[in-house]
Amino acid sequence: MAGVNPYLQPNPAHRANRPFRVVVRGQPDAFTVDPAQLPYGRDGEPGSLLDILLHHGVRLDHACGGICSCSTCHVIVRRGGHSCSPASESEEDMLDTAPGLTAQSRLACQCVPDGSEEIEVEIPSWNRNQVREDDL
Repeated sequence: MAGVNPYLQPNPAHRANRPFRVVVRGQPDAFTVDPAQLPYGRDGEPGSLLDILLHHGVRLDHACGGICSCSTCHVIVRRGGHSCSPASESEEDMLDTAPGLTAQSRLACQCVPDGSEEIEVEIPSWNRNQVREDDL
């Protein structure tokens, strides 16, 4: 469902060049991201948290397909946020529509880690989709 948002400026993110770990709060196991395999899919910016989380089986809503035109992929980066791409004005505008906004809130589709440190992500409880059509 990915597409392109023609109103977005290119993301100046520095892509990861070494493996790094991602911890998702509430999940038993962390996983290691190999930057040589990025991007995994077509959802969000290449190498984004959305792309990484989906590839590793973490359920995260993303109604717009990862093109920064909704706030359903809202996550909270609890650790490692300094190693992520800066939020664009468009991302900040979309985050303003997200419930439960915090100082560490990001849209997973726009947040691209550079691999310099471990990332710890929290998916807000209201954003965990327990039943999806593709599960039926």
